[in-house]
Amino acid sequence: MQQYLDLQPVSRMTGSVRLPGSKSISNRILLLAALARGDTRIEGLLEADDVDRMLGALRALGIALERVEQRVTIVHGAAGAFPVKHAALSLGNAGTAFRPLTAVLALSSGDYRLSGVPRMHGRPIADLVDALRAMGADIRYTGREGYPPLAIGPGVMRSGSAPAAPLAIRGDVSSQFVSALLMALPLADVGVALEVTGELISRPYVEITLDLMRRFGVDVERDASSRFLVPAHAQYVSPGTIAVEGDASSASYFLAAGAVAGGPVRVIGVGIKSIQGDVRFADVLAAMGASVDSGEDWIEVRRSGPLKGIDADFNMIPDAAMTVAVVALFADGPTTLRNIASWRVKETDRIAAMATELSKLGAIVEQGPDWLRVVPPSKLRTATIDTYDDHRMAMCFSLAALGGVAIRINDPQCVSKTFPDYFAEFGKLAA
Repeated sequence: MQQYLDLQPVSRMTGSVRLPGSKSISNRILLLAALARGDTRIEGLLEADDVDRMLGALRALGIALERVEQRVTIVHGAAGAFPVKHAALSLGNAGTAFRPLTAVLALSSGDYRLSGVPRMHGRPIADLVDALRAMGADIRYTGREGYPPLAIGPGVMRSGSAPAAPLAIRGDVSSQFVSALLMALPLADVGVALEVTGELISRPYVEITLDLMRRFGVDVERDASSRFLVPAHAQYVSPGTIAVEGDASSASYFLAAGAVAGGPVRVIGVGIKSIQGDVRFADVLAAMGASVDSGEDWIEVRRSGPLKGIDADFNMIPDAAMTVAVVALFADGPTTLRNIASWRVKETDRIAAMATELSKLGAIVEQGPDWLRVVPPSKLRTATIDTYDDHRMAMCFSLAALGGVAIRINDPQCVSKTFPDYFAEFGKLAA
């Protein structure tokens, strides 16, 4: 294992990058295809650790998978019922696998054990478990109360009819809880109303879920922005062939490089027709003073003058917001990121981690429960960046090399979670 990677100062970034598939879309499509009637050909599937965790889990649950070529997999759907009713699944730190599988398996009439790495066991899951228990699910904590690992039993749906009151789930901890319930509820075979209480964070990720469910034949009704109705007797049906968009979160690092180090830098695989909320990151760069252009499946950014600090709400794009915190090092004036409480329960406590590592580079950083303020230094310092086993920390801080200083990235392999070739692609633009 490579303990660190030294990045030399980079004066200009230019070129184009074809993005890997979206992690969020890849794992959602895999699960829906496994639950669907018929076979689904998935094109552009992300090849990275988080998706490997989902693939491994589906195989363990009896789903037949065929990798027919690079980034193309055929899933033979089980028509709503996993063949294997007893399994122990190890899901690493893949929240996009752990949360939806918890919900789906709770409604699958089997005995299952779900575990992950220590960090996953420190990520709260009580809100999702409580909602599932309200439906009659049998879920037990085998470690600390409110956190994985979990033991899931057959459970009993209440009387076989829809709950009299809407199923409730808080929206201010993780949008993955809402997405997990939405994807699982068709298995209940009864009409269920799901009401999100409080503010729904990361709403665009729920929109991705609803869009993909529609493509698999389940149309969720909405009678308000926070109330969803999953129809009775809904069944997933394969769309035949479905393509995975490029990862808009991963696009943010390259687009930022264009804004900071001249560009133009073009990402291919996402554009104006993307279903991912993180494409709005390009709008943030425009607000900071960069020049942005886009087409159906591409976005291009170049520097057009000094960048300026901003004060903005990043509730809708929390992952891409991490990149903004590093771009803030190159802006004139402070940048404040608000409404990012979800950072606290991600792969690491990202607010605390960001504050620590930005400070190493000379920035003055203040933090609160759901905000971060970055005052850029007059000149960046050479630094060794700790990555906390968090892929986004490693990718974000590679951008510090654009500030005329050498940067050491500890544990660079952590990018394998979503983008194994990240540093190779970064190097091509810097060449």
